[in-house]
Amino acid sequence: MTLRRLLPVVLAAAILLPATGRAQDTTRSVRIGLTYASGTRPGVFVSPVSGTHADTIRAILSRDLEYGDRVSVIAPDGGDPPAGAINYGLFGQIGAAALVQASMTPAGLLHVVLHDVSAARVINVADFPMPGPALGPEWRMAVHAASDEVEYWITGQRGLSATRILFVRNQKMWSVDYDGANAAVVPGLGAALSPAWHPSGRYVAYCEMAADGTHIVIRDLVAGTSRQVARVGGTNISPVFSPDGKTLVFAGGEDGIDLFSAPVVGNDPPIRVTVGRGSQNMSPTFSPDSRRVAFTSNRLGHAEVYITDVDGTNVDLLTTTVTERNPYRSNPDWSHDGRRIAYQAQADGGFQVMTISLRDRLTSQLTSDGSNEDPSWGPDDRHMVFTSNRSGENQIWVLDTETFRSRQLTRVGSARMSSWSPRLVSPKQ
Repeated sequence: MTLRRLLPVVLAAAILLPATGRAQDTTRSVRIGLTYASGTRPGVFVSPVSGTHADTIRAILSRDLEYGDRVSVIAPDGGDPPAGAINYGLFGQIGAAALVQASMTPAGLLHVVLHDVSAARVINVADFPMPGPALGPEWRMAVHAASDEVEYWITGQRGLSATRILFVRNQKMWSVDYDGANAAVVPGLGAALSPAWHPSGRYVAYCEMAADGTHIVIRDLVAGTSRQVARVGGTNISPVFSPDGKTLVFAGGEDGIDLFSAPVVGNDPPIRVTVGRGSQNMSPTFSPDSRRVAFTSNRLGHAEVYITDVDGTNVDLLTTTVTERNPYRSNPDWSHDGRRIAYQAQADGGFQVMTISLRDRLTSQLTSDGSNEDPSWGPDDRHMVFTSNRSGENQIWVLDTETFRSRQLTRVGSARMSSWSPRLVSPKQ
């Protein structure tokens, strides 16, 4: 929740169930490496899939690889090459550096083979368990996990298809898959704002709006249970988990808003982190080592982003006010690698998503079409989700911060406050 907004049972367990308790590990061979020109996006051809639900599997694999922005999925103008023995020369002619073959085995496994076209050889083979029912959320998540593994085989960077995004619409928490599928309300939570994922993917913290005020609630997505975190008087909003999973920081108070920390486990009372003396201090986000917190404060009379140690010491102004007459910078989100903080700022007649480097404090504007707010980094620190009205109403969009390619994720309208999950399926190492 921004200063601007402040001032004026379980989803069919499959929808949000994290990796814990799933039979979704993969068995993979040693990655040999793919031959392609350095600095390019290798062309990848996904062959027609054999077995049950073949078209759906092929479509998901192709879309996931394309959405990862690290490879180019090839769709030949003349249709698919003829079936039969692999003609590596033909695939090379259509621009493929890699060939992906997939099939469903009689045992119900997704069998995936990766070919290096230039070297004319197989470089990886793996079987992926496919939890039922077929075409259900967990089944689709298993295909996403296979896509992520294939992307790792090709590029050395694991994809982020096996993730979900939480967002808020009309004070209800929603969940949606990385590719926009399975958008649904998370049931049983009441009025909710500001969802935040636990690093394990098992828990979600959010602000619950109740008759007696606002509460910070932690939801266990596996057990389907909820519990309130010890609250402070007045408002309680914008929770965030520390990357080590041990601490929750949130904003609250009556005479102004300050940051408070509380343990995730136990009933110790909240500890004040900031002393705002009537100012608004909110929207916290942790550094990767869980030792520092970036947040929004209007202590200078307008919203800026600050950084503090988690105990409230060593407060530092991160963003500056050099040229803007009425600056406003808020809603920071710290990248997982610790190098950048994303935030929203007034620019181009609205709000735009910006990043600032922690090393040299250079800023970059990432958006310009419409008004864009509430950035949330993906697990790869390359992609992010954000709220934009560029389609005519608020929707959640995905942005590749390297190519600036963007795609619309939601289609429900009035979507905001998105939070990108950690990877929910981990392959066997």
